[in-house]
Amino acid sequence: MSGWREFGLWRDGVAYALDGGLWLHRFSLSGEPWAHLVSANRGALLHAGGLLDLPSHWLQYRPLKDPRSAERVDAWHWDLRRDRLARALALAAPKVPYRRP
Repeated sequence: MSGWREFGLWRDGVAYALDGGLWLHRFSLSGEPWAHLVSANRGALLHAGGLLDLPSHWLQYRPLKDPRSAERVDAWHWDLRRDRLARALALAAPKVPYRRP
């Protein structure tokens, strides 16, 4: 089982990612399914990228606004589609409600 999760609410996913968890955020682009694997924990994302055969130079920096404080927090993400998205979805933990530690 991987350490990444999906959330029903965007706010819960962002909060989880900014607390260091790995959030799998699905979306579509031009009708094609995609996902971002997002976290403030760069090391955890690099480890996950290794599991998904992603070159480290593909990791993208993107600060996010914390929905709890409105502060910008350093965060990174992977873009996932096609076979890498399928692998990530197969390894994702089931959707669960987020409870901040």
